[in-house]
Amino acid sequence: MTESAAPNYAALIRFLLEPFMEAPQTLRLHAEFSPANSRIWVRLAFAGEDRGRVYGRGGRNLHAIRAVLQAAAQAAGQQVYLDVYDDAKSTPKIDHRGSDRPRRSRRRSYPSSRRQS
Repeated sequence: MTESAAPNYAALIRFLLEPFMEAPQTLRLHAEFSPANSRIWVRLAFAGEDRGRVYGRGGRNLHAIRAVLQAAAQAAGQQVYLDVYDDAKSTPKIDHRGSDRPRRSRRRSYPSSRRQS
């Protein structure tokens, strides 16, 4: 597949993310293309205030955006990977497990009076 037929991933991400953001001018995108194996790495960062809106409940918004990117890449015969940074000034926060949901630090415990025998 030629490079001219490949989707514009940066524009697609901007189109999908900006409605969620209060400060869309803080969105930073960097896309890297590897022609040897048709893979695209997209790195994005945004202001911390927009974090909850972009991620959505349980990461639903971000998972939906990844699904749209993967569908566009599959149609072009490519693979796309999306990495999210904390904000425009921080170090990368890359989750290789495939989930954007933060881990719980501890399990919830209920008082023994609420347990049923």
